[in-house]
Amino acid sequence: MIPNQRELFDIPDDIAYLNCAFTSPLLKSARAAADAALDRKAHPWQLSAPDFIASMETSRALFAQLANCTSDDVAIVPAASYGVATAARNLSPLPGERLLVLAEQFPSHVYSWRNLAARTGAVVETIPRQEDQDWTRAILEAFENGPRVAIAALPPSHWTDGTRVDLVTIGQRCRESGTALVVDATQAMGASIVDLAAIQPDFLVTASHKWLLGAYGYGFLYIAPHRQEGEPLEENYLSRAGSEDFSRLVDYQDAYQPGARRFDMGEASMFQLAPVAAAGITQILDWTLPAVVDTLAALTGRIVDRAQSLGLAVAPQSARSPHMLGLGLPAGKDTAALLTALAAHKVSVSIRGASVRVAPHLYTTDQDIETFFGVLERFLG
Repeated sequence: MIPNQRELFDIPDDIAYLNCAFTSPLLKSARAAADAALDRKAHPWQLSAPDFIASMETSRALFAQLANCTSDDVAIVPAASYGVATAARNLSPLPGERLLVLAEQFPSHVYSWRNLAARTGAVVETIPRQEDQDWTRAILEAFENGPRVAIAALPPSHWTDGTRVDLVTIGQRCRESGTALVVDATQAMGASIVDLAAIQPDFLVTASHKWLLGAYGYGFLYIAPHRQEGEPLEENYLSRAGSEDFSRLVDYQDAYQPGARRFDMGEASMFQLAPVAAAGITQILDWTLPAVVDTLAALTGRIVDRAQSLGLAVAPQSARSPHMLGLGLPAGKDTAALLTALAAHKVSVSIRGASVRVAPHLYTTDQDIETFFGVLERFLG
């Protein structure tokens, strides 16, 4: 278990920020990295061509270490939607084949599939929420009922309430049926075990600014080796072979950089944001991911116990992720009024779908939890 880490963040004592799934606060180390990066941009005579390469390769390597893949398998992207769109460009379902998504899945992991289905004649099939919250069983059953599943577009944790999907099991089923597995891990990577070697997705994307404690506008896209000869969304100079030598950029190249780098977004160097993303992952690796997961699981477990004592609905333990959860209010309770009451006491959570989404992190204190439940108890009356 990791002791409380609030001193690593700039969070006032009277703020109860239980909303990491919305966006994380910056580590002090990440803010210092951002300040140093902006200073370099303010004095560009200090920059050289190797700086453009080093910034993205450092963050790429750190993410690969966290996710259990190689740097060659990782592209730098600005957002989850960019990664999903890249996957959609490189997949070709046949008319009538199915594209599986979850009910109330995050929009950025739905719209590209709707467009792809409209272009190809494939069908988007939405897996309904189960009474027992067992997404994994429902997904496996969907494979057995209906036309071929061409694409399974899934998260490890549902963004509204943290209910989990066993992607290792789903990944095996996808390989058996020749189904492409496309994962949006934004609400899991950095706070839950998302092992790419075990899952073996075709594509996996994650934003950096939530559980990776990184930068908004910066993310990572894993592309399986057998997909790395595909078509990028855009063409930019750094993705081409030999682009490290800025003096020869006019010698246009047909060949790309190795591995997934052809899929990098333009200006992937992002030397203002890459150090922020790197600082977040560095801290997670220093804590170690298993210790982060265990500590967050203990925190959410305490919240579950208190919530159930108040009669709030919570998914069963087998269906919960370790780092965030959704609380179901009694019928008739106004969620907007609850947010107002919480904000008055400087407590931050989110309402997503029908859930009060609670997302603590290692900066969460006992007092934060007490303040949250004090407001909640008065609200429930």
